[in-house]
Amino acid sequence: MIKTVAIQGIEGSFHHIVSMDWFGNDVALVKCLSFDKVVQSLMNGTSDVAIMAIENSIAGSILPNYALIDNHQLSIVGEHYLGICHNMMALPGQQIADIREVYSHPMALLQCKEFFKKHPHIKLVEDKDTAEVAQRISSQKLKNTGAVAGDLAAQLFGLEILSKGIQTIQHNETRFVIVCRQPADKDEKNINKASLKFVLEHQKGSLAKVLNAVSDHGLNLTKIQSMPIIETPWKYAFFVDVTFEDYQDYEKAIASVGKMAQDFKILGAYKNAKA
Repeated sequence: MIKTVAIQGIEGSFHHIVSMDWFGNDVALVKCLSFDKVVQSLMNGTSDVAIMAIENSIAGSILPNYALIDNHQLSIVGEHYLGICHNMMALPGQQIADIREVYSHPMALLQCKEFFKKHPHIKLVEDKDTAEVAQRISSQKLKNTGAVAGDLAAQLFGLEILSKGIQTIQHNETRFVIVCRQPADKDEKNINKASLKFVLEHQKGSLAKVLNAVSDHGLNLTKIQSMPIIETPWKYAFFVDVTFEDYQDYEKAIASVGKMAQDFKILGAYKNAKA
């Protein structure tokens, strides 16, 4: 049975590339121009699985996506790291000097900030998707207009790359998570990473105690991200990623942390893509 995969963007987007890397080409894409629509597709059963960018090595965490996963009780079943190469592209025959406006996803523009400082004549405009902008320039034959997108978008929509690899930091990676409505089948031999969420009382040493419990059980903390709880000023939820070698150590650790923290939740347990 063909799997239905929801992605943010269209063909040629970085989410599309992750879908091809993870699932191959034998899938039906549900193309969404926002992460809210991606999650909606998953929740209403239009898609079986979704792919969501969660953090970038230059721009940092994508906090709204943490909230979407948490608020909709979704489960992370895998992760994928993709090297991101941003290119400035336009209709064939255009030069950088001809370009007056460049459209792209805000995260892409942020990652290319230094490049555009060298071209102050170009106005940057935030848009919903990198590849969708490339498609629009191609279909509407928009002159004096550029896009920031990946190689695949240029190939699919017949655009010319005016400058390649314009991201500020050349080694630029985005981490994507594979998300489902239900947790994956328990596979202790292959699971060596987990994403957790918890809330702590605003007391001295409360976070240190939790982190010590994680360490004492042999787990390695690879990420910690705090997020304000809107309904309760100055109270925070913590999202952490941990890796481990022994699944039993992980089970002991989460049992311990669960006793110390409020609103403790396992967002997902899966295979570490960096191992």
